[in-house]
Amino acid sequence: MTDRPLVAVLDYGSGNVHSAVKALAAAGADARLTADRGLVMDADGLVVPGVGAFAAVMGALRASRGDELIDRRLAGGRAVLGICVGMQILFERGLERDVDTEGLGEWPGTITELDAPVLPHMGWNTVQPDPNSRLFAGIEAERFYFVHSFAATAWNLDVHEPFAPAALTWCSYGGPFLAAVENGPLSATQFHPEKSGAAGIRLLANWIGGLGGASLGPCAQ
Repeated sequence: MTDRPLVAVLDYGSGNVHSAVKALAAAGADARLTADRGLVMDADGLVVPGVGAFAAVMGALRASRGDELIDRRLAGGRAVLGICVGMQILFERGLERDVDTEGLGEWPGTITELDAPVLPHMGWNTVQPDPNSRLFAGIEAERFYFVHSFAATAWNLDVHEPFAPAALTWCSYGGPFLAAVENGPLSATQFHPEKSGAAGIRLLANWIGGLGGASLGPCAQ
């Protein structure tokens, strides 16, 4: 028996997932890599990893019907955390080298290539957390590990009461881009917390710590 919150890491064919499972366990979760639909729906939290191209990740998600599970969890106010391309596919579209791919559409906007002289953006970088961020509580000045060439560079979600505005965390590489978003039950990071050392573990622990609280309610769309 364990009192640790159960966190499902969605197994839909994306690579580099075992490091995420280990990091979540280090952060205090009962973390399980799974494609079991019942477990994914019943878990306290769901992590959606993603590496590679936007189109390939979306194709694998739809083939496994993972997109349906994400949508059903969010409709019920159940926590979801996207990582790297797992963040990008939450937006409406991804435009990568003239390939225009429909995303999950949880948030408006298009993922585009960073306007920087050297790509990918790879390595450690600081971020500017939202004052209302829960993910970055106690680690506001830390550095996090990025590996990406594409990102969301704007936030276009208009929020009206009773919904609270999203907490937006920004980073700069060539120009500003979203490093993290916290929007009701849906959170996401463009960087890899599982590769970000003690700061990444702390961020995951902050997310896990909110899983047993009151219902987060649906995300504003």
